[in-house]
Amino acid sequence: MLIFRQLFDPQSSTFTYLLGAEASRDAVLIDPVFDQARRDAALLAELGLALRWTLETHIHADHVTAAWVLRERLGSRIGVGAASGAEGADLYLEEDAQIAFGTRFLRAMATPGHTNGCVTFVLDDATMAFTGDCLLVRGSGRTDFQGGSAAMLYRSVRERIFALPESCLLYPAHDYRGLTVTSVGEERRFNPRLGGEIAVGDFCGYMDNLRLAHPKQMDIAVPANQRCGRPAQETLRGDDPDWAPLTFSFAGIWEIAPQVLEEQTANVQVVDVREPTEFTGPLGHIRAAKLIPLGELQTRIAELGRDLPIVTVCRAGSRSAQAFNILRQAGFRHVANLAGGMLRWRAEGLPVDGGSS
Repeated sequence: MLIFRQLFDPQSSTFTYLLGAEASRDAVLIDPVFDQARRDAALLAELGLALRWTLETHIHADHVTAAWVLRERLGSRIGVGAASGAEGADLYLEEDAQIAFGTRFLRAMATPGHTNGCVTFVLDDATMAFTGDCLLVRGSGRTDFQGGSAAMLYRSVRERIFALPESCLLYPAHDYRGLTVTSVGEERRFNPRLGGEIAVGDFCGYMDNLRLAHPKQMDIAVPANQRCGRPAQETLRGDDPDWAPLTFSFAGIWEIAPQVLEEQTANVQVVDVREPTEFTGPLGHIRAAKLIPLGELQTRIAELGRDLPIVTVCRAGSRSAQAFNILRQAGFRHVANLAGGMLRWRAEGLPVDGGSS
């Protein structure tokens, strides 16, 4: 069975695609975004997947790839098109190259035109293809920089992508209107730029007169992506918490394990966001915890210091996750949620004040 997730970066309107093999737990990421590397690593961990490859459909001009940072952190390898001009990849993909993950594979198909190094990745059974910026949902990528060519893009779409089975689902690298997927059959019929009886001259004339502004991040993104996302000074972004060993969840929450918190209680502020009857109820509470019910947290934030990290606590971890977000939005940088809440704390036999035996 195929594991599939479509992920989105709202800043650059970029889709990242996760594909995994159920049996082997091997996975690939297509077009990962640097700013979402932590999110993607958390999802991989939660699904129990090992990242084997990151793949680039092209050298992006609107965001920096996470390929390098994921290789540093997870040991994955980087695959880019042979014509991309990128440095530092582990594999330069020639036509029909196969990238395996478990018993499944993606096939590289050259589709230049948006840039001269664009690649479309086709799943082994041709039920899915990942078109990058070559073909968008009811649109296409621009062709006015990085060796782009409208005539070349026309041929890539009409002769290559449209040659896939009609039912093949097409997933683009970007969308700006809330559209997530299309199919070969749909685009053949309904794409206003490239479908129907549109000739190459019609398409070239249209593209030559778009007069689009260059992407805002182009001067930063293109040089970085030509290095597969490696920072110029080769240092990882130093924004991971260093006050305790924490785990980042796919929900965007930093979590602390009960045993870790038990060792850190003298060095943190423990904020219990349950109701007073729960605080003194059967589960008891962590010693030195400060009771601020969730509904009162916004108005009582001034009671919390900014000199020590804060750990939020509730019964099972849900309300305290909301408290985590409230505190982060209020400017508290060092915050974590107690994973599993007081239920897990008690299950692990850790000390409490009050409560029943």
